Amino acid sequence: MTDFSKQVAALRKEFGLTQKECAERSGVGLRFLRELEQGKSTVRIDKVNKVLQLFGKKTGIVNENE
Repeated sequence: MTDFSKQVAALRKEFGLTQKECAERSGVGLRFLRELEQGKSTVRIDKVNKVLQLFGKKTGIVNENE
């Protein structure tokens, strides 16, 4: 688990959300959220930003579509 994945999991828990609730509210799949929290080395940055947006955060990395 990476520091980043630990931070995502900590934010989710701080907001009192289960992984399923977080995934649903963020608009990402449960599998994606689990992989993100487990520190998968390749994840889609647009989906990462969807999750972080739920907590009022973002990566600071610009997506090609923006």
